[in-house]
Amino acid sequence: MELLAFAIDFILHVDKHLETFVTNYGNWVYALLFLIIFVETGVVVMPFLPGDSLLFVVGAMCGVGLMSYPVAVGLLLAAAILGNQSNYTIGRYFGPKVFQWEDSRFFNKKAFDQAHAFYEKYGGITIVAARFMPFLRTFAPFVAGVAQMTRSKFSFYDVTGGALWVGGIITAGYFFGSVPWVKANLDKIIWAMILIPGVFVLLGAWKARRKAA
Repeated sequence: MELLAFAIDFILHVDKHLETFVTNYGNWVYALLFLIIFVETGVVVMPFLPGDSLLFVVGAMCGVGLMSYPVAVGLLLAAAILGNQSNYTIGRYFGPKVFQWEDSRFFNKKAFDQAHAFYEKYGGITIVAARFMPFLRTFAPFVAGVAQMTRSKFSFYDVTGGALWVGGIITAGYFFGSVPWVKANLDKIIWAMILIPGVFVLLGAWKARRKAA
């Protein structure tokens, strides 16, 4: 329970925790941030890390001179791209082994073929859009790997989505993070970053289920 309470407090007050870390450890903050973004996007069991809010706060800290904007963008973009590549590779390698293909009762050849066709046709926009959706951004590259989406196609949208996500949110934090109203309501903004994309995902899933029925 204490660990959960700390995790929630870290997510909602990431600005204070990050500022304390910078004050105490200086440039080691870049290594910590690289690790968080890489793990959130690259390890399918870690979807709860504060990606969006963390990037926004990093941008705000760059805006007031506590961190370097070009170093933060470059390093975290690399972490986001490499994380997705790792997640995709895990899905591509372990997916078939887990299902054991046609010999397994858990494997549905028709469902696999449909997933593969979907990712070949719509996977690009899925990979890019999922970057801005907590939880989904962790699972989308893994599923793309399981569905055997081609590496070249995945890599193009991985880089595109990563650049829009990292560059866009850090830049927004850089320009707006120090605005008094934003600073005063940062916890509410963080909740909005978490909940609003989730609502859209649930609505999309509900509509898709209705159509299928």
